[in-house]
Amino acid sequence: IVENMTGAGSLIAANHVYKVAKPDGLTIGHFIGGLFLQQLLGQKGIEFDARKFEYIGAPVKDQVVCAFTKASGITSMEKWIGSKTPVKLGGSAPGSNTDDPPKILKAALGLPIQLISGYKGTADIRLAAESGEVAGGCWGWDSIRATWRRGIESGEAVVVLQMLPQPHADLPKVPLAINFAKTEEARQLIQGGIHDISAINRPYVLSPGTSKEQVQTLRKAFLDTLRDDEFLADAKKSNLDFDPLTGEEVERTVTGLFKLDPALVAKLKDILYK
Repeated sequence: IVENMTGAGSLIAANHVYKVAKPDGLTIGHFIGGLFLQQLLGQKGIEFDARKFEYIGAPVKDQVVCAFTKASGITSMEKWIGSKTPVKLGGSAPGSNTDDPPKILKAALGLPIQLISGYKGTADIRLAAESGEVAGGCWGWDSIRATWRRGIESGEAVVVLQMLPQPHADLPKVPLAINFAKTEEARQLIQGGIHDISAINRPYVLSPGTSKEQVQTLRKAFLDTLRDDEFLADAKKSNLDFDPLTGEEVERTVTGLFKLDPALVAKLKDILYK
């Protein structure tokens, strides 16, 4: 039974799973993993400790890329870096993958960026780009591939940068953001603020205190589902890809976030929220 619990960018749902839901293995939470970074950065409204959730896994890693219209003139990283004026990117809200990665890119790589936030979603950002209101934007490749397919295939829209540790199979020649980092701090900002968060942005979790036996049962069932031939055939019909993380991998990544150097955490807070 799916119960949508909207509000505060899924924060209400996360707080509910942590504070209200019984730790009996019968309530599974699914919310935006970017909330874990918000906890680390001390944002208001967080009533959970991410280190105490029990993690089932994540079905896919977010694969954030930046795409621009050909008409904008930003058709390569060389042209973006060399732009004499800030390049306008559309965004939706702080904490989203349309807003936070561009802010980190601007600080870490010195890219000329003017983020125009407040669009209702990526569809509106794409339409704004096609009308010339903005040059483009940054969000998940799966979404861009599906909803901006016509522009990508015709060459009217171009992916110029990907924020992944390794190139996506669809984008072997598109450069990686981290390879443009000139300092260790810049590399750490991209790794901690983009790569790690993107990997755990779609977690499935259980309330703290759920028995280890129930956790292991659900972890196994989760992975078995994502390997099931019938399930994968259905997913393929919907153009959905899966690149799962185990519960243990999500747990290690979350734990690693809270071990980041305090100076780096302060820098991220300054970049994203000031």
